[in-house]
Amino acid sequence: MNTSTAYNEARTRFAEIGIDTEAALTALDAIPVSMHCWQGDDVVGFEFPDVALSGGIQTTGNYPGKAHTAEELRSDAEAAMALIPGRKRFNLHALYIDSDEKVSRDKIEPKHFERWVAWAKSRGLGLDFNPSCFSHPKFVDGMTLAHPDPAIRRFWIDHCIASRRISDYFGQELGTKSVMNIWIPDGMKDQPADRLAPRQRLLDALDEIMSANVPAAHHLVAVEGKLFGIGAESYTVGSNEFYMAYAVSRKTALCLDAGHFHPTEVVSDKISAVEPFVQDLLLHVTRSVRWDSDHVVTLDDETQAIASEIVRNGLLGRVHIGLDFFDASINRIAAWVIGMRNMKKALLRALLEPTETLRRAEAELDFTTRFALFEELKSMPWSAVWDQYCERQGVGIGAEWLATVKKYEAEVLVKRR
Repeated sequence: MNTSTAYNEARTRFAEIGIDTEAALTALDAIPVSMHCWQGDDVVGFEFPDVALSGGIQTTGNYPGKAHTAEELRSDAEAAMALIPGRKRFNLHALYIDSDEKVSRDKIEPKHFERWVAWAKSRGLGLDFNPSCFSHPKFVDGMTLAHPDPAIRRFWIDHCIASRRISDYFGQELGTKSVMNIWIPDGMKDQPADRLAPRQRLLDALDEIMSANVPAAHHLVAVEGKLFGIGAESYTVGSNEFYMAYAVSRKTALCLDAGHFHPTEVVSDKISAVEPFVQDLLLHVTRSVRWDSDHVVTLDDETQAIASEIVRNGLLGRVHIGLDFFDASINRIAAWVIGMRNMKKALLRALLEPTETLRRAEAELDFTTRFALFEELKSMPWSAVWDQYCERQGVGIGAEWLATVKKYEAEVLVKRR
């Protein structure tokens, strides 16, 4: 389908409100979105593939064809990326180690991820990284970095330090800073007698991780809070308040996950609230149903609001966008494609907004104009601009990509064990 006629009409419409669609597409093309590896295999990884998930993580569904090896996961990621326009990154967890050598999680080294780096180099991708503080025999009593046993804490501290070395290796080899995000599931199912001591232990552990003799030129460390988790319903050590204070005082990046707050809270409002105090923000864009259920990202109001806040406030250089969901009830490649394309659609819509006109109306207390423009923008022909972008990138217009995913499923996925 040729999209030129619709695009030219849309280009004229947007020009009437002062928006250059070509400039918007150029800007969109420069924004990387990090695609998360754990959607491809239901957060299992390749370290202990037969060990059940633990640490407040649960995947539902058993759709056929999930990846069982790093080679399969890379193949699936490539199939998805071929249907997603624009710049992309790939986000790895430590348990996705790809090495012939069996190694304890606290002893992992850059060499154990060389195949991932070679793959990323060949495809022009940046890599992000995460220590995996869950689904492990040393995740005991619901605690890792905050555990009262010094030996347990030592293991997880060493794992995070090793992960920093790997993340910096990624950045150095690929020429783009790697964002390493620390999330731990530590907490308690029932009411604790002492809320302070675990947080003091977590603070000390994080300080040791950050002060370790690790090159820091090529990676950023982010910390991620959470409201509660499965098995940690009454108390979460690493709450949002704890990590916000840590990021500000220790000058780390702060990760805001769209599912890690009370259902009445929204990340879009928090972006500008923390922006004056932190240099870098990491966003985990997800869709929570009832709570942190990590559903596939849709083009809903909150996803759009997140994108709009980033663009309106000129934060594209300081906000790192990653997706975080895992749905095993549908084709996993389709889930990647839908989520990634929706994030990019939201960014495009934000880039097609007459921000200065809206700001001027607001500054002049002309809330009528502001309200009217916001509403009229919803029916502007942004989808014609998106279709033109997809056509230029050769990734399929509308749902054309779905036939490619179905073909890959029939030829590859259903043949897996």
